[in-house]
Amino acid sequence: MALVTLPCLFLAACGVVKTTYRLTKGTVVAVYKVTKFAGKTVYTVGEFTFDVVTAPLSWPLTHDGIETIDGLSPKEAIAQGRVKASPYVVFGKRYQPMTVKEAETYRQKGVASWYGNETYRQPGGHMTANGEAFKPDGLSAAHKHLPLPMFVRVTNLSNQRSLIVRVNDRGPFIDGRMIDLSAGAAKKLGFYEAGTAQVLVEAVNLEG
Repeated sequence: MALVTLPCLFLAACGVVKTTYRLTKGTVVAVYKVTKFAGKTVYTVGEFTFDVVTAPLSWPLTHDGIETIDGLSPKEAIAQGRVKASPYVVFGKRYQPMTVKEAETYRQKGVASWYGNETYRQPGGHMTANGEAFKPDGLSAAHKHLPLPMFVRVTNLSNQRSLIVRVNDRGPFIDGRMIDLSAGAAKKLGFYEAGTAQVLVEAVNLEG
């Protein structure tokens, strides 16, 4: 087991704070705590805070191309809590997420893009694929194969900026792209203007 200090952008677009993570056999481990309020759950993971709110079922999904989840309509599957690692269909193609056990050691390099502006231009809020309220300015992500929700560390390989995001949505469904980050996360990682970046994505295992 080793201690490593990694740069991660958190408080402002130009401010970098140091966060310590433990690495055990190549696995990122972060201490976390959970605080619950009326209608909201707050997760504190290392230096990062995530406000998780359940979206009304009347809100549209951020990705309306999802046809079914676990053989059910998306909203029905979300209401029944049958989303985490369930197969789902987008534009006629079936995707099978990895199990929670498989995801514990996930580590992959690829292209990150970002999403969120489209929700600003539409009335009302939007729901992620696991039923959470989508916050374009928050620290969240969409992934095709990771179980929902889970936390991952994303490192922009061009500038070494690193942060933790909560994977709570499905996508991106564009060839050659591995992960879709919220607009807020893209800004903090420094590729909002460029649109895409080469990144390293690593599973974060929580203890606390």
